[in-house]
Amino acid sequence: MNEAISTSPRAVFLLAVLVAVGVVESIAWAGPQQVPEQGFAWKDGVEVYKKVCALCHETHTGPILLGQNLDPAYIQMVVRQGSEAMPAFRVSEIDDKTLEKLAEYVAKTAADK
Repeated sequence: MNEAISTSPRAVFLLAVLVAVGVVESIAWAGPQQVPEQGFAWKDGVEVYKKVCALCHETHTGPILLGQNLDPAYIQMVVRQGSEAMPAFRVSEIDDKTLEKLAEYVAKTAADK
């Protein structure tokens, strides 16, 4: 049985509404991420390093960071974007101000011997 695809005004209208809703939804999700209100705040960069970074970077899972004279801007970029096995950390996990403190700490702290 051959039946033609319905091109009634109602079917066209419903299809147009579905497309419009999809476009609006896509635009809404594509907007910039809003940082949720701060319910938790890191004390300083040292705390972040000891509670997050050290889990890999002090156990030979990731490269040693302390004492490597890394550029703070490089550290911030890698933390936000990730690198190889290291995941990216969102602003909701480590806020920008704390990330700056963390990067300064890592850049200026000598390695433990």
